[in-house]
Amino acid sequence: MKQAKPLNGINNSSKKQSAKNHSEDYSLRVSVLSEALPYIQRFAGRRIVIKYGGAAMVHENLQEAVFRDIALLSSVGVQPVVVHGGGPEINQWLERLGITSEFRNGLRVTDSMTMDVVEMVLVGRVNKQIVKGLNKIGALAIGLSGIDGSLIEARPWGDGSHGLVGDVARINSDVLEPLLAKGYVPIISSVASSLEGNSYNINADTVAGELAAALGAEKLILLTDTPGILKDKSNTSSLIRQLRLSEARELIEKGIVDGGMTPKTECCIRALAQGVSAAHIVDGRIPHSLLLEVFTNAGIGTMVIGRG
Repeated sequence: MKQAKPLNGINNSSKKQSAKNHSEDYSLRVSVLSEALPYIQRFAGRRIVIKYGGAAMVHENLQEAVFRDIALLSSVGVQPVVVHGGGPEINQWLERLGITSEFRNGLRVTDSMTMDVVEMVLVGRVNKQIVKGLNKIGALAIGLSGIDGSLIEARPWGDGSHGLVGDVARINSDVLEPLLAKGYVPIISSVASSLEGNSYNINADTVAGELAAALGAEKLILLTDTPGILKDKSNTSSLIRQLRLSEARELIEKGIVDGGMTPKTECCIRALAQGVSAAHIVDGRIPHSLLLEVFTNAGIGTMVIGRG
């Protein structure tokens, strides 16, 4: 009759395997931190403007990851500035109130009643939810709209046929300087007013790009629901990880960049042309995509750099 193996033999073997696994886990963590160190040193004291939107605003686990990323950036000396939209929640409230919207060229024709809802949702609800989420985990977030302190001066978009859809006429970045100097994280909704006192809803990507330029930001990061700019939209492995301004313009001209990616790419081009060092289009559906893009060698999205 075979004797059972001593239990302590099994335990010792299990302990050895467990110790090995823990050692490998610790080594990985140390490796990640070590890789992040030069980036933390490089970007300390620099500004990074983040456009927050898409799935990262809708799914709770992604929200939490973004908030932690922003809080970590702030805690290591980076000065993040967050710009947000809120289209899905605007649509929900318009439907609740029985207000229908007409769309032209992908833009909502915005009358005064629709604008009231936009302002209520973006300034009164979405903005404060983001502020509360960040403050809950220890960041010093403060909510603003483009109206506060005349931070953003608006003008009608295009020929004005879309009603109260606006464009950025001017950025008064002086409003943000004392907040950034004291370690606050500004959370900015893309509602602004004109010199005549009319409220306008401005595309959040546009606001983020213009703010990045006005603040002399090191980076502009657009969180999207796509991996980045693709050579072949049907193949995610065709992701373009880095390109220059001239190459970005060529992709638009050739129609490789089209649809909803066009305004995002144009936003990056305008920001870079005004002095922003780099612009990133990043998949916000990946948890902690902000940190992966900023603090790792490979990054995960498309980075647009340089002039010409």
